[in-house]
Amino acid sequence: MKKRDQESLMTRSFFPGESVYGEKRVSVMVDPTHQRGDEKVEYRTWTPYRSKIAAAIAGGINTLDFGPGSKVLYLGASTGTTCSHVSDIIGPTGILYAVEFSPRCGRELLNMAKRRTNVVPIIMDARKPQDYRYLVEMVDFVFADVAQPNQASIMGINCKYFLKNGGKWMIAIKVLSAHPGQLHRLHPRPRGRLQERRPAPQGRRPHAQQVHDSRALPERPLRHHRQLQIRSSKLIIFC
Repeated sequence: MKKRDQESLMTRSFFPGESVYGEKRVSVMVDPTHQRGDEKVEYRTWTPYRSKIAAAIAGGINTLDFGPGSKVLYLGASTGTTCSHVSDIIGPTGILYAVEFSPRCGRELLNMAKRRTNVVPIIMDARKPQDYRYLVEMVDFVFADVAQPNQASIMGINCKYFLKNGGKWMIAIKVLSAHPGQLHRLHPRPRGRLQERRPAPQGRRPHAQQVHDSRALPERPLRHHRQLQIRSSKLIIFC
Protein backbone atom coordinates (compact mmCIF):
# COMPACT_ATOMS: atom_id res chain seq x y z
CA MET A 1 0.00 0.00 0.00
CA LYS A 2 1.30 3.45 -0.89
CA LYS A 3 0.33 6.64 0.88
CA ARG A 4 1.98 10.05 0.54
CA ASP A 5 5.00 8.63 -1.31
CA GLN A 6 5.54 6.04 1.42
CA GLU A 7 5.11 2.33 0.80
CA SER A 8 3.94 -0.09 3.49
CA LEU A 9 3.82 -3.84 3.42
CA MET A 10 0.40 -5.07 4.58
CA THR A 11 -1.62 -8.26 4.83
CA ARG A 12 -5.40 -8.60 4.67
CA SER A 13 -6.54 -9.36 8.20
CA PHE A 14 -7.89 -12.84 8.84
CA PHE A 15 -9.63 -11.55 11.99
CA PRO A 16 -10.66 -7.90 11.39
CA GLY A 17 -11.11 -5.50 14.27
CA GLU A 18 -8.19 -6.62 16.37
CA SER A 19 -4.44 -6.04 16.30
CA VAL A 20 -2.05 -8.78 17.41
CA TYR A 21 0.96 -6.81 18.61
CA GLY A 22 -0.14 -3.17 18.36
CA GLU A 23 0.38 -2.88 14.60
CA LYS A 24 -1.44 -0.24 12.57
CA ARG A 25 -4.64 -1.28 10.80
CA VAL A 26 -6.19 0.28 7.73
CA SER A 27 -9.76 -0.23 6.49
CA VAL A 28 -10.50 0.15 2.79
CA MET A 29 -13.87 0.30 1.07
CA VAL A 30 -14.52 -2.77 -1.09
CA ASP A 31 -16.50 -0.66 -3.57
CA PRO A 32 -15.83 3.13 -3.47
CA THR A 33 -19.03 3.70 -5.50
CA HIS A 34 -21.07 2.23 -2.59
CA GLN A 35 -22.99 -0.05 -4.94
CA ARG A 36 -22.13 -2.91 -2.60
CA GLY A 37 -22.90 -0.96 0.54
CA ASP A 38 -20.31 0.12 3.10
CA GLU A 39 -18.42 -3.18 3.14
CA LYS A 40 -14.79 -2.71 4.16
CA VAL A 41 -11.62 -4.79 4.11
CA GLU A 42 -9.03 -4.44 6.87
CA TYR A 43 -5.29 -4.60 6.32
CA ARG A 44 -2.53 -4.89 8.92
CA THR A 45 0.89 -3.25 8.63
CA TRP A 46 3.73 -5.78 8.36
CA THR A 47 6.93 -4.06 9.35
CA PRO A 48 10.29 -5.55 8.24
CA TYR A 49 11.89 -4.42 11.49
CA ARG A 50 9.91 -7.01 13.45
CA SER A 51 9.64 -9.88 10.99
CA LYS A 52 12.30 -11.85 9.12
CA ILE A 53 9.97 -12.79 6.28
CA ALA A 54 8.83 -9.18 5.88
CA ALA A 55 12.48 -8.10 5.85
CA ALA A 56 13.21 -10.59 3.07
CA ILE A 57 10.26 -9.25 1.04
CA ALA A 58 11.30 -5.63 1.60
CA GLY A 59 14.86 -6.57 0.66
CA GLY A 60 13.67 -7.76 -2.74
CA ILE A 61 13.13 -11.51 -2.52
CA ASN A 62 11.70 -12.63 -5.85
CA THR A 63 8.87 -14.91 -4.69
CA LEU A 64 6.99 -15.83 -1.54
CA ASP A 65 6.64 -19.59 -1.74
CA PHE A 66 3.32 -19.86 0.07
CA GLY A 67 -0.09 -18.33 -0.49
CA PRO A 68 -3.82 -18.88 0.01
CA GLY A 69 -4.51 -22.49 0.92
CA SER A 70 -0.88 -23.36 1.68
CA LYS A 71 0.20 -25.56 4.57
CA VAL A 72 3.10 -23.98 6.44
CA LEU A 73 5.38 -25.18 9.25
CA TYR A 74 6.91 -22.34 11.27
CA LEU A 75 9.77 -23.27 13.62
CA GLY A 76 10.50 -20.73 16.34
CA ALA A 77 7.11 -19.03 16.27
CA SER A 78 7.83 -16.93 19.40
CA THR A 79 4.79 -14.82 20.39
CA GLY A 80 3.19 -15.12 16.96
CA THR A 81 4.05 -11.74 15.43
CA THR A 82 5.06 -13.08 12.01
CA CYS A 83 2.76 -16.09 12.35
CA SER A 84 -0.25 -13.78 12.44
CA HIS A 85 0.71 -12.35 9.05
CA VAL A 86 1.36 -15.81 7.62
CA SER A 87 -2.12 -16.67 8.89
CA ASP A 88 -3.49 -13.69 6.95
CA ILE A 89 -1.76 -14.81 3.75
CA ILE A 90 -2.77 -18.46 3.76
CA GLY A 91 -6.38 -17.60 4.63
CA PRO A 92 -9.15 -19.86 5.93
CA THR A 93 -8.27 -22.70 3.55
CA GLY A 94 -4.63 -22.87 4.66
CA ILE A 95 -3.10 -24.11 7.89
CA LEU A 96 -0.10 -22.93 9.88
CA TYR A 97 1.72 -25.22 12.32
CA ALA A 98 3.54 -22.92 14.74
CA VAL A 99 6.22 -24.59 16.88
CA GLU A 100 7.56 -22.76 19.93
CA PHE A 101 9.51 -24.19 22.88
CA SER A 102 9.35 -21.31 25.38
CA PRO A 103 6.33 -21.52 27.72
CA ARG A 104 6.19 -17.73 28.11
CA CYS A 105 6.12 -17.06 24.36
CA GLY A 106 3.86 -20.07 23.97
CA ARG A 107 1.16 -18.47 26.12
CA GLU A 108 1.02 -15.43 23.84
CA LEU A 109 1.07 -17.70 20.80
CA LEU A 110 -1.90 -19.62 22.18
CA ASN A 111 -3.82 -16.38 22.77
CA MET A 112 -3.18 -15.31 19.19
CA ALA A 113 -4.34 -18.69 17.86
CA LYS A 114 -7.64 -18.63 19.75
CA ARG A 115 -9.22 -16.35 17.16
CA ARG A 116 -7.25 -17.59 14.15
CA THR A 117 -8.64 -20.98 13.34
CA ASN A 118 -5.98 -21.67 10.70
CA VAL A 119 -3.16 -21.63 13.31
CA VAL A 120 -2.17 -24.79 15.19
CA PRO A 121 0.14 -23.81 18.10
CA ILE A 122 2.59 -26.54 19.14
CA ILE A 123 4.48 -25.86 22.39
CA MET A 124 7.26 -28.39 21.86
CA ASP A 125 10.96 -28.60 21.06
CA ALA A 126 11.73 -28.12 17.34
CA ARG A 127 14.83 -30.29 17.83
CA LYS A 128 12.53 -33.29 18.35
CA PRO A 129 10.04 -33.36 15.44
CA GLN A 130 9.23 -36.98 16.27
CA ASP A 131 7.37 -35.69 19.35
CA TYR A 132 4.84 -33.74 17.26
CA ARG A 133 4.79 -35.83 14.09
CA TYR A 134 1.23 -36.93 14.91
CA LEU A 135 0.09 -33.27 14.89
CA VAL A 136 1.67 -32.06 11.64
CA GLU A 137 0.84 -33.25 8.15
CA MET A 138 3.03 -32.80 5.07
CA VAL A 139 3.45 -29.10 4.33
CA ASP A 140 4.18 -26.91 1.32
CA PHE A 141 6.57 -24.51 3.06
CA VAL A 142 8.87 -24.60 6.10
CA PHE A 143 10.30 -21.51 7.79
CA ALA A 144 12.86 -21.74 10.61
CA ASP A 145 13.85 -18.98 13.02
CA VAL A 146 15.44 -20.95 15.84
CA ALA A 147 18.30 -19.38 17.80
CA GLN A 148 20.35 -22.54 18.32
CA PRO A 149 23.93 -23.43 17.30
CA ASN A 150 22.60 -26.38 15.29
CA GLN A 151 19.68 -24.49 13.75
CA ALA A 152 20.54 -25.67 10.23
CA SER A 153 20.29 -29.29 11.38
CA ILE A 154 16.98 -28.54 13.13
CA MET A 155 15.64 -27.13 9.89
CA GLY A 156 16.88 -30.11 7.90
CA ILE A 157 15.38 -32.81 10.10
CA ASN A 158 11.99 -31.05 10.17
CA CYS A 159 12.05 -30.83 6.38
CA LYS A 160 12.82 -34.54 6.24
CA TYR A 161 9.76 -35.28 8.37
CA PHE A 162 7.22 -32.79 7.01
CA LEU A 163 8.20 -31.08 3.73
CA LYS A 164 6.44 -32.34 0.61
CA ASN A 165 8.41 -33.30 -2.47
CA GLY A 166 8.93 -30.05 -4.35
CA GLY A 167 8.14 -28.01 -1.24
CA LYS A 168 9.98 -24.78 -0.44
CA TRP A 169 11.76 -23.58 2.68
CA MET A 170 13.43 -20.54 4.22
CA ILE A 171 15.77 -20.28 7.19
CA ALA A 172 16.89 -17.24 9.17
CA ILE A 173 20.40 -17.90 10.51
CA LYS A 174 21.34 -15.78 13.51
CA VAL A 175 25.08 -15.38 13.18
CA LEU A 176 25.74 -14.72 16.86
CA SER A 177 23.81 -17.86 17.81
CA ALA A 178 25.41 -20.13 15.24
CA HIS A 179 29.11 -19.28 15.13
CA PRO A 180 30.09 -16.24 17.23
CA GLY A 181 32.97 -14.31 15.71
CA GLN A 182 33.16 -16.53 12.61
CA LEU A 183 30.80 -14.81 10.16
CA HIS A 184 33.05 -15.56 7.19
CA ARG A 185 32.78 -19.31 7.86
CA LEU A 186 29.03 -19.45 8.41
CA HIS A 187 27.71 -19.51 4.85
CA PRO A 188 28.96 -22.94 3.69
CA ARG A 189 28.21 -24.75 6.95
CA PRO A 190 24.42 -24.41 7.12
CA ARG A 191 24.22 -25.16 3.40
CA GLY A 192 26.15 -28.41 3.88
CA ARG A 193 24.07 -29.48 6.87
CA LEU A 194 20.86 -28.77 5.02
CA GLN A 195 22.01 -30.84 2.06
CA GLU A 196 22.86 -33.71 4.40
CA ARG A 197 19.32 -33.72 5.78
CA ARG A 198 17.37 -33.25 2.55
CA PRO A 199 16.69 -29.78 1.08
CA ALA A 200 19.26 -27.91 -1.01
CA PRO A 201 19.37 -24.11 -1.33
CA GLN A 202 18.45 -22.81 -4.77
CA GLY A 203 21.17 -21.00 -6.68
CA ARG A 204 24.94 -20.99 -6.45
CA ARG A 205 25.85 -17.34 -6.30
CA PRO A 206 24.28 -15.81 -3.21
CA HIS A 207 24.02 -12.05 -3.11
CA ALA A 208 24.88 -10.44 0.24
CA GLN A 209 23.38 -7.33 1.77
CA GLN A 210 25.38 -5.86 4.66
CA VAL A 211 23.64 -3.13 6.65
CA HIS A 212 24.40 -1.81 10.12
CA ASP A 213 24.34 -4.83 12.42
CA SER A 214 22.50 -7.19 10.09
CA ARG A 215 23.19 -9.21 6.99
CA ALA A 216 20.65 -10.78 4.67
CA LEU A 217 21.94 -13.45 2.33
CA PRO A 218 19.21 -15.09 0.27
CA GLU A 219 20.12 -17.75 -2.25
CA ARG A 220 18.06 -15.99 -4.91
CA PRO A 221 19.54 -12.60 -5.99
CA LEU A 222 17.92 -9.53 -4.52
CA ARG A 223 16.29 -7.01 -6.86
CA HIS A 224 17.07 -4.02 -4.63
CA HIS A 225 19.41 -3.10 -1.81
CA ARG A 226 17.63 -1.53 1.14
CA GLN A 227 18.92 -0.83 4.61
CA LEU A 228 17.33 -3.06 7.22
CA GLN A 229 18.13 -3.58 10.86
CA ILE A 230 16.50 -6.59 12.47
CA ARG A 231 16.53 -6.60 16.27
CA SER A 232 20.22 -5.66 16.38
CA SER A 233 21.32 -9.19 15.53
CA LYS A 234 23.36 -10.36 12.60
CA LEU A 235 21.13 -12.30 10.26
CA ILE A 236 21.48 -14.46 7.19
CA ILE A 237 18.45 -15.62 5.25
CA PHE A 238 18.60 -18.68 2.98
CA CYS A 239 15.67 -19.60 0.78
